[in-house]
Amino acid sequence: MSGVTAPLTADDIVARLDDLPSLPVVVMELLNSMDQEDVDISVLAKKVSYDQALTAKTLRLANSSQYGLQVKATTIQQAITYLGFQTTRSLIMSAAITGCFPEGRCAGFDDKQFWRHSVATAACAKVLARQIRFNQDYAFTAGLLHNIGQLVLVSSFPEHYAQVIAYQAAHDCTMLEAEQLVLGVDHVQASVALAQRWNFSDTMRLAIGNYLTPEAPGAGFLAALIHVANAIVCALDLAQAGDDMVPHVSLVAWNALALSEETYLQLFRETELRYEEITTALLNQAS
Repeated sequence: MSGVTAPLTADDIVARLDDLPSLPVVVMELLNSMDQEDVDISVLAKKVSYDQALTAKTLRLANSSQYGLQVKATTIQQAITYLGFQTTRSLIMSAAITGCFPEGRCAGFDDKQFWRHSVATAACAKVLARQIRFNQDYAFTAGLLHNIGQLVLVSSFPEHYAQVIAYQAAHDCTMLEAEQLVLGVDHVQASVALAQRWNFSDTMRLAIGNYLTPEAPGAGFLAALIHVANAIVCALDLAQAGDDMVPHVSLVAWNALALSEETYLQLFRETELRYEEITTALLNQAS
């Protein structure tokens, strides 16, 4: 492969993390608080309200019909009152992260398609979580973040990643395989590095670090749920990727969810409906 630059290492990724866009401090606090019980909700609500763009985006999502509010929320505090803190925290983080990374940095990388896939996985994970009575907000956030390492690589090493995209197209392999062959590292490693730098909760770190290998020891149930949600979204082609390969589905993850074929058909329909709404609210675009 002529013109390919030297492979990267995990240390190369870590060295570039400080150059990435930083999230608002309050969003970092929210990410860090996922596993904490003693959070001063009113203080966090006030901090978020100082960021008008973030507040507007969060409220647009909160008032979408998927959350079924009878009364429109016009402040972050109202959203917390109507939806609860966990759900509102998930919405604020989603609103911040989807607007955090600059677009158009890497030749051949479709930023909007990336976010469509991430939002679709979040929507599907939330629907799955409700079916099996798992925490829907954890599922939604993990679904949204499961591929975040791709943006780390695209933002930090755009020329390298353009070669990954070209290799994947030429060899009809998965993006993970192309990353490993061309870069020597992959987006899962980059996701884990970012999760550590941004102090994601242990729950989130385990999920995004193991969503492709949910059968790994200690992977956690959330990794299995995101694994299945990701596969469903690829199969439904909600991101309109065209060449999106449907990944191999782990039987361990599939069996862990223990859902019937009829339930899955219902899930597919609901995911498609939810996806349309969330995409419009979060990405401010029609899907």
